Amino acid sequence: MKAQRVLVTGHHGYIGAILVRMLSQAGHETVGLDADFFAHELFVGRPVDVPGLKRDLREVQIRDLAGFDAVLHLAALSNDPLGDLNPQLTYEINHRATMKLASLAKKAGVRRFFFSSSCSMYGAAGSEMLDESAPFKPVTPYAESKVLVEGELRSLADENFSPVFLRNTTAYGVSPFMRFDIVLNNLVAWAYTTGRVQIQSDGTPWRPLIHIEDICRAFMAALEAPVETVHNQAFNVGITEENYQVRDLARIVQETVPGCVIEYSPAGGPDTRSYRVNFGKIKEMLPGFQPKWDARRGAQELYAACQQAKLTLEDFDGPRFKRITQIRKMLADGRLDSQLRWRSAVSVGVPAA
Repeated sequence: MKAQRVLVTGHHGYIGAILVRMLSQAGHETVGLDADFFAHELFVGRPVDVPGLKRDLREVQIRDLAGFDAVLHLAALSNDPLGDLNPQLTYEINHRATMKLASLAKKAGVRRFFFSSSCSMYGAAGSEMLDESAPFKPVTPYAESKVLVEGELRSLADENFSPVFLRNTTAYGVSPFMRFDIVLNNLVAWAYTTGRVQIQSDGTPWRPLIHIEDICRAFMAALEAPVETVHNQAFNVGITEENYQVRDLARIVQETVPGCVIEYSPAGGPDTRSYRVNFGKIKEMLPGFQPKWDARRGAQELYAACQQAKLTLEDFDGPRFKRITQIRKMLADGRLDSQLRWRSAVSVGVPAA
């Protein structure tokens, strides 16, 4: 397929940094857009240098979207604890600002819009295997915002504007803009820095997992597929064989990080966020999606990166790589105001080489 000119929102995020690298390597003309909340802390490796706009998603203008073939929209307040910090801001940014972005993209003549949705919309589903037709049972503002966007985006679809909904499952893997507040990354980092694999639940919740590079492969497969194949369609993004209970992930980590032991939190109990997902649709309809990773290999990658970075407990458990603590620190330092907007005198970018 011919190269396309694409805008990636959230390109200085955990997944976005990997997506712009892979898009650029594939020959697509790639531009980023990011508020740069998390662009000042690097883990290992460096993000690829692509043209970018430092822009709050709520402040995007139609001129920012002119001339693009597609928007790949990842930017959001990106996990449940961060969403709970101020639920109204979650709806403002993740829902209303996304709909503004999509409407402006349509007006600007952007033909395709790929929305980074989430399997967390299925919510408290237990051990039942879910496909794209499963009912939504969101249990957090973050998941509810995804439900709202999917519903409203569908109404914008027509012959000139083609939305696609990529429902990512729980991510893991190494990124320059690292996160340790997601399950496999968290377990490996605990094991490396403390010698303990700490489980905050009773270990029974189900989590389907996928490596961030494989999430990016799904976006690229959808982008490179014929419009009619994916138009206004939702795809669960993951691998059916990669549904795990948290206790199974803990055993994988124990086998990966030498000398660590598994510990259950005394306060841990059943977690309502439990679901298993079927990924047959993406496998059948997008043959270009060829995932490369499994959780065991991912744990090994994470362990090696912790070694390379010489990760300390202070770094892991502090604000550097956890979204909620990063935001709280920026609020406390006065760098962000209460509406999560940069104060005018503050400018933060990626550190120079």
